[in-house]
Amino acid sequence: MPTRIAAKPHLEQFRQEAETFLKQHPDLEKIEILYAGFCGPLRGKWLPADMLQKLIEGSVRLPLSTVVLDVWGVDVPASGLAIERGDPDGICVPVPGTLKLVPWAKVPTAQVLVTLYEVDDEKPTVLDPRYVLETVEQKFREQCLTPVVATELEFYFIDMGSGPTGMPLPPCIPGTEQRLDASQIYDLDVMAQFEPILMEINRTCKIQGIPADTTISEFGHGQFEINLLHVPSAVEAADHCLLFKRVVRQIARKHGMDVTFMAKPYGTETGSGFHVHTSLLDAKGSNIFSGNAKEANPALRSAVGGLLETMLDMQILFAPHANSYRRLQPGSYAPITCCWGYDHRAAAIRVPATHGKGARLEHRVAGADANPYLVVAAILEGIHQGLENQSDPGAPIPPDADLTQYKHLTGNWETAIHTWQVSQTAQQISTPDFHEMYTISRKAEYEIFATTITEFECRTYAKKV
Repeated sequence: MPTRIAAKPHLEQFRQEAETFLKQHPDLEKIEILYAGFCGPLRGKWLPADMLQKLIEGSVRLPLSTVVLDVWGVDVPASGLAIERGDPDGICVPVPGTLKLVPWAKVPTAQVLVTLYEVDDEKPTVLDPRYVLETVEQKFREQCLTPVVATELEFYFIDMGSGPTGMPLPPCIPGTEQRLDASQIYDLDVMAQFEPILMEINRTCKIQGIPADTTISEFGHGQFEINLLHVPSAVEAADHCLLFKRVVRQIARKHGMDVTFMAKPYGTETGSGFHVHTSLLDAKGSNIFSGNAKEANPALRSAVGGLLETMLDMQILFAPHANSYRRLQPGSYAPITCCWGYDHRAAAIRVPATHGKGARLEHRVAGADANPYLVVAAILEGIHQGLENQSDPGAPIPPDADLTQYKHLTGNWETAIHTWQVSQTAQQISTPDFHEMYTISRKAEYEIFATTITEFECRTYAKKV
C-alpha cells in the first residue's frame, strides 16, 4: 500500500516535476535512484520508467542497513543494523530538483537522488548523511541565516588497468601511448590534450544541472581540479559535489580511462583535496562575513575560530579512510596544522576575501575521498559553534610562518577515530545514533586494515627477521 509519506509537500513538488519530465522525455526506459551511505560509491537501484509513480507513492524501498555498508560494500556486524534485527527496509523518498537525464547511459535513462525514510516514523533515518547535513543547515535557517557553499575537487585520471602490485598507473595522453610523467601544474598543453574528456565532463554537468566552473591541471600526473559554483544551499552544494564525482568517473570510462578520488594514490605525487568555500547571508541577503578590505570582521573571525576549535574532533569526517592519512603528512602539499591565514594555502582555513559578496572562508583539510555531506556538515557545525561562542581564532599566520609552532592535525587514523568517539563536540553534529554508528563504521574499517598483511610487509620482513 502507498504510505502517508506521499502527502508531504516536497513529494507533491516532485510529482509535478516528474509529470513534466516524462512528457518531455516520452522515450525514457529506466530510472536510477541514488543515495550516499557513509562511504564508498553511490548506491541504489534501477526502476522501469513506468514505475516512477511508485517512487512518488513511497512504494520503493531499500534496506536501511545499506547506509552503513563499509567501503567494500559489506555489512558491518557491530552496527546491529542488518540481519541482526531482520534487515528492515527504508522508504526511498525522491529529492525535488534532482530528476535529470543520464547522457552516458546506453538506453534513455534518468537519475534521481533519494533520502531513506524510516517506515514507522515517516521521517529520514538519522544515519542518512544527506539528512545529517540538513539538520545542521537547519540551525542556520532558524537564525535566518543562509549558508552559501562552493566546492573544489581534485582527482586523478588513471589507466583502466593497474601496475603489477595493484597500484594505479597514470593515463596515456589521449590518442597516444605516452604516459604522463612530469608535473603539469597549470599546463595548458596538457589540458589541450585532455580537452575532449574535460569538455564532455562540462557538457554533462550542464545537462545535469551541476554548476561546473573553472578547470585546471594540477601538480600530479593526470591530476585535475574542477571548481563548482557557489549556491545558497549547503545540501544542494553537497548534492552537486556527489553527482559531479559520478559524472567524472562515467565520462572517464567512456574515454577509455578511469578516475580515482583517493586522497593519496601515489606516494611521490600530491594528494587530492576537497576544498569548501563558505559564507553566510542574513535575512536581507547581505553577506555577514563582509567587513573592510583589510581584515576579517567579527563574524568571520568567530566562524574561523569555531572551525579551528572543532577541527581535531571532526577530522575523521575530513579524512575517513586509511589512505586519507597518507595525504596529511609533512611535505605533502596538504594543510596539516590548525591555523588560518589571509590567502595562505598552507593554512587549514584560508580567507581569500574579507569584503563584499565574495567575503568567505575556504576549508582546505578534507581529502577528495571524503563524503561531501559529512564534510560540509562538519564545517557548518564548526561555524555555528564559533558564532554561538564568539570564538577567537587568534592571529592569522604571516606569509613566512613557521608552521611547526601550531597545533597539528593527527597523521594517525586510529587517533582520529578515538578523538571523534570521545568528543562531546562531535556528538552535536547530529544525533547519538549517527555518532555511534559512524564510530562503529570507522573502527570496523580500521580493524580490517590493522589485521591485513600486505605484500610490502612480507617483502620487508619474511626473509630478513
